[in-house]
Amino acid sequence: MLEIEIDGKKAQVPDGSTVMDAAQQVGVYIPHFCYHKKLSIAANCRMCLVQVEKAPKPLPACATPVTNGMKVFTHSELAVKAQKGVMEFLLINHPLDCPICDQGGECQLQDMSVGYGPMKSRYTEEKHVVFHKSVGPLISMEEMSRCIHCTRCVRFGQEIGGIMELGMANRNMHSEIMTFVGRTVDSELSGNMIDLCPVGALTSKPFRYTARSWELQRRKSVSPHDSVGANLVVQVKHDNVMRVLPRENEEVNECWISDKERFSYQSLNSDERLTKPMVKQGGEWKEVDWNVALDYVAHGLKDVAREHGGDALAALAAQSSTVEELFLLGKVMKGLGSGNIDFRPRQCDFSADSKRAGAPWLGMRLAEIKDLDAALVIGSFLRKDHPLIAQRMRQAAKKYTKVSLLSVTGDDQLINLHARLTVAPSQLTAALAAVVKAAAEIKGVTMPAGVESAVVCETTQKIAQSLVDGEKRAVFLGNVVTQSADATQLQALALELGKLTGATVGFLGEGANTVGGHVARALPSGANARLMFEQPRKAYVLMGVEPEFDCANPQLVLGALKQASLVVYMSAFKHAPALEFADVMLPVAPYTETSGTFVNIEGRVQSFNGVAKARGDARPAWKLLRVLGNVLNLDGFSYGSSEEIRDQVLGKGAEFVTGLDNGLKDVSIALSATGTGGFQRIADVPINFADPMARRAPALQQTADAVAPTARMNEQTLAQIGVADGVQVCVKQGSGETVLIAKSDNNVPAGCVRVSAAHASTAMLGDMFGSISVERA
Repeated sequence: MLEIEIDGKKAQVPDGSTVMDAAQQVGVYIPHFCYHKKLSIAANCRMCLVQVEKAPKPLPACATPVTNGMKVFTHSELAVKAQKGVMEFLLINHPLDCPICDQGGECQLQDMSVGYGPMKSRYTEEKHVVFHKSVGPLISMEEMSRCIHCTRCVRFGQEIGGIMELGMANRNMHSEIMTFVGRTVDSELSGNMIDLCPVGALTSKPFRYTARSWELQRRKSVSPHDSVGANLVVQVKHDNVMRVLPRENEEVNECWISDKERFSYQSLNSDERLTKPMVKQGGEWKEVDWNVALDYVAHGLKDVAREHGGDALAALAAQSSTVEELFLLGKVMKGLGSGNIDFRPRQCDFSADSKRAGAPWLGMRLAEIKDLDAALVIGSFLRKDHPLIAQRMRQAAKKYTKVSLLSVTGDDQLINLHARLTVAPSQLTAALAAVVKAAAEIKGVTMPAGVESAVVCETTQKIAQSLVDGEKRAVFLGNVVTQSADATQLQALALELGKLTGATVGFLGEGANTVGGHVARALPSGANARLMFEQPRKAYVLMGVEPEFDCANPQLVLGALKQASLVVYMSAFKHAPALEFADVMLPVAPYTETSGTFVNIEGRVQSFNGVAKARGDARPAWKLLRVLGNVLNLDGFSYGSSEEIRDQVLGKGAEFVTGLDNGLKDVSIALSATGTGGFQRIADVPINFADPMARRAPALQQTADAVAPTARMNEQTLAQIGVADGVQVCVKQGSGETVLIAKSDNNVPAGCVRVSAAHASTAMLGDMFGSISVERA
């Protein structure tokens, strides 16, 4: 430890600390622009100049390492004069447009110019003008004359986003920030550049000129979009959500959020909001009062249960539903005598349900990822499925973590990978078995039964060696594993690998409340999310699910829904396809208009309150289900608040849930024969189509991540079919077919066709990882 004195305050700091680090430790503020605790040191704004005893000139606090016994003065005459001189230079070319600037009221330059700026500029020449640039639908670079060249946005792209999309071109007064040869900024984390910009050069295009910062009310919330449960600040004006920003929580999302979390709020103010209960009468939809709608639902469900038994009822919920909603939905179904409830619409292998030791989770804390020596990610489109987890692994891989990937496509994850193996979905179990076998051979122990026939290659050997060598290591199972027909076998193999190498085994989690759904016991004692449609029921309750986009086999689900005598559809949006199969549409409040709880993938309990008044007659789903329970005369529906339900399910004051365990009981490994005889489909869920809110956000739907799906195949597969890149092909699966553009993509394994799910153009197809046929259209 080194001793330092700053403005008379003494402190001890670790070796390698800078003066800025020491100042923050003792609570002394040093003005700065280019410095950010999560980015590398650039030292190019010079605003943090301070006086150091015995130094001949002021030194930048962000780039000056602490030496033992150092004395620093941040407010001495020399330091203040230097800081004011820098501020005068920064303001020389800065346009005087504070009254119309979107950054007004939250601008670091504006704030600091009050304390350090001159009353009058001595510069009378013409100001330097930088022309605006178009970089996509999310970030506005309309006023680049405001840029002070702090390069935070450039460093963010390189270091956090993993791809350098912005750079500084030219020299001296002609320097400007721009993209490479007119490209757009397409990173899934790009919106964080807006937060990092200390002036009004980079602003939010959707938010631009819609409100002033001082008009907005700031309220805390939690993201419903992925398993991390990012902490948010939702900014509201007149009960309209105007902007969503990250709330810093080092343990969860650090200070970042993905673009999906940042911009999907646009859907909350869309014309597609469902604001009145609707009932289909004589084939026509009519708006009704809540008491009419709930009576209709109650009578319909009771009639089906009386005439056909409770097993004729089924309920399916989205993984973005809160703990309270999932618990009450399960309670309603059980009260009606049905055990057919599930919240895993994209899953197709449920053989592990009776064999789980506890609720599946990450196996460790999110903050511990950075400390791993080795990590193996199996079956994940990591960047798009889990952008914030990918970001943590990206930082870890820069240090010493050996990150390996066993996946079904060769997409660039922007991570410095130690090893990578890309195989067809049907070969995923064989590839993982080979890693298990290689680990057993390296350790010199008896290999687990069932993996003897696996073929070890150089890559599987390399992956196994990294896990054996490390002290802290982890195996992570991604969304492809969860959605695979071999999900249980893959989990069993991962657990064997964990036993051999000492690695923790965990799931990355598909939705915001994957763990919460297990804890709330929204799980089937009867038919699961697949079986309830394979063996059609008489009545269905759908909560937050859009079947043709959110289910493993839309063909199967829509067929069952269309023959049902009653379909109750609970959603925040008036979903056009649901008008055909639904009989009742009940408007429920999205996360911004209700209170509830999410349990993230590390088991962290995060409760939130509504930040705006519910739109129209929409009601929180937990209230709706509570009233429905009362109308049905079921016991135990007298809750007065969501907190009462949460405390009953999770216990009072719980910070983390208990009962988390990824173990399996009585599962033997049996490698299935690889290959399906034809082409295999690989179905990713594009990040901006993953949930109903993202699908309705106009800005997100204009991004590169929202382009219509194509039939992506490698050159070998294209030649086999006899089509060229860019030709229209007819894609058939089960009873459905669609016409797509064939696209050459050598990241797709041979014999596979990558056709994205969750899009209108592919909603008529079947299983996400099933057999598929392709021919020239």
